[in-house]
Amino acid sequence: MVRNLADPRQVRYLLGALVALVIADGVITEFIILNGLGRESNPFLKNIVGDSIFLTLKILGAVLCAVILRDIHRRYPRLAIAATCCFVALYSIIVLWNVGVFLMTA
Repeated sequence: MVRNLADPRQVRYLLGALVALVIADGVITEFIILNGLGRESNPFLKNIVGDSIFLTLKILGAVLCAVILRDIHRRYPRLAIAATCCFVALYSIIVLWNVGVFLMTA
């Protein structure tokens, strides 16, 4: 079965997965750092992890990225699908890494 790349359901599922993965990354990262099990490697986020604004910024950033990718999908569906798939794969690896760090140090 050949799928249409312009299918809005496909991009909605991918964007939903991306937002969920970014939020999961934020929650797991904050838990690991606040419990002294690890440290933040991202120099832009290093100073705000643990602050009340950290998860808010992660959520707003994820939603903003999803809106931008959705807009790109209207004009360039193949580019948007490819980029979203890459981001989902990247954040899947990041979340798996964070879970692995937690399991190895807990």
